[in-house]
Amino acid sequence: MKFLFASDSFKGSLSSEEITGILTEEAKRIFPDCECSGVSVADGGEGTIEAVIDAMNGQIKTVSVHGPLMEETTAEFGVFDGSHAVIEMAKASGLPMVPSEKRNPLYTTTYGTGELIKAALDEGYRNIAIAIGGSATNDGGMGAMTALGVKFLDKEGNQLTGYGKDLGSVDRIDISGLHPAVKETEFTVMCDVMNPLTGQNGATYTFGKQKGGTPEVLKRLETDMKSYAGKLLELTGIDVDQIKGTGAAGGLGAALNVFLNANMKSGIETVLDLIQFDSLLEGVDLVVTGEGRMDWQSAFGKVPSGIGMRCKKRRIPAVAIVGGMGDGAEKIYEHGIESITTTIQGAMAIEEAMERSVELYRGAAQRTFRILRAGMSLKE
Repeated sequence: MKFLFASDSFKGSLSSEEITGILTEEAKRIFPDCECSGVSVADGGEGTIEAVIDAMNGQIKTVSVHGPLMEETTAEFGVFDGSHAVIEMAKASGLPMVPSEKRNPLYTTTYGTGELIKAALDEGYRNIAIAIGGSATNDGGMGAMTALGVKFLDKEGNQLTGYGKDLGSVDRIDISGLHPAVKETEFTVMCDVMNPLTGQNGATYTFGKQKGGTPEVLKRLETDMKSYAGKLLELTGIDVDQIKGTGAAGGLGAALNVFLNANMKSGIETVLDLIQFDSLLEGVDLVVTGEGRMDWQSAFGKVPSGIGMRCKKRRIPAVAIVGGMGDGAEKIYEHGIESITTTIQGAMAIEEAMERSVELYRGAAQRTFRILRAGMSLKE
């Protein structure tokens, strides 16, 4: 019997590594001769770098960058295999980096994310994956591209800094100074939102409020973003509003697509490809995955759905152990997951569940393997 454990972390309580350890102990308790292996997995959001680097025996690099308010700070990116780099834009331009009283998308920038990309390029990495969730910005990616050598100029020829407030002032875009390594680098954007750059479902109106935008600010940003989209069309002939995901991260998705020719791809699919997950399925009899809470969203780009579909293609059964279930969790059955076991044993506060996370997960793991053993005893 060969098991593969590939669970997302339970945010705030259990890491993927801890989950693998518990599953291994309980699997061997029920099936003493079983073979167990585990891999850390994330869906392109928080923890992606750590999951990929752990799985691929890579390393973390720390560089000096500018945060979303152009403050000096440091940020990390991961590298492995000599040519691959993994970047989380939230490490340099994330919403948690901006105090709530200072949140205003007119005055935030993705410049630091561009500095992370530049650092990876300068060090020779030519396969770069960028996770773009959790941004504090609505600058159309101008800040990031400025850090990479693109010049956004106003009518007087002055170079713009690359904040959200600069979107409407763009008159001309000079790409002659774009980092020379861009043309020889393959960029992948981990993005699970389908929003276009502008419109009611675009970057500004969908995500701007949570970044501190008032109705007046959002109205201005939307008008300016439309102007910016027009300039991108003039420069490249690309209508970014016809490309799904260009509104992600306040328009960073659009800039990465237009200036870096990046491929937009599901976060979980990118991670599974990076860690060579399919090769790990060789000879496996059962996969155990999971996440902290499973609901209808789990079927759309989350770890269990990504794992489940890969297993389904190989006809390998997969089950999920989760902290709790919400509305529509059963949709995951359509994505290769055969059953769901919750760690919660009765009514309890979230604080208690997190405090007892190891104990509760261990109980759920034991129940899972016991029912598996019972199933194996059934007569045809």
